[in-house]
Amino acid sequence: MTHTISVLVANKFGVLARVAGLFSGRGYNIASLTVNPTMDSNVSKMTIVTNGDDAVLEQIDKQLRKLVDVIEVQDLTGGNFIEREIALFKIAAETPEQKHRVISLIELFAGKFVCVSPESIGVEITGSSVKIDDFIKMLNGWTVLEMARSGRVAIEKN
Repeated sequence: MTHTISVLVANKFGVLARVAGLFSGRGYNIASLTVNPTMDSNVSKMTIVTNGDDAVLEQIDKQLRKLVDVIEVQDLTGGNFIEREIALFKIAAETPEQKHRVISLIELFAGKFVCVSPESIGVEITGSSVKIDDFIKMLNGWTVLEMARSGRVAIEKN
């Protein structure tokens, strides 16, 4: 099962390394990790996406809470959160027909055009992780020259 964990940490040197080390040292995989400052410049928020059963999540939670610079740990799994990602793509499109088909696909996903050249189209897709995954599936058969994906950011709904 995929879990989304929100972790508030002290905004200090080395905290990210300690959190990542906790995961790697215990053999847990991080599928996605984002870190950003909060409204309080002394606190950062980490959004970590990992896989495992409830027992694994319980172990992760306990180990995170033991770290000195961890302020709060919250499991957002279960749909009671708002999440978004951003992904950038550079898609090959050399002929007018290819460009038209790529533009149609981008519009279907409410994407934004970030650059257009004679050989390619650059696009931004923003939305849920599922939306980004669906867009990637629809690119099957296209030549994706480059892709960058942010990872999930999430907040609790209430």
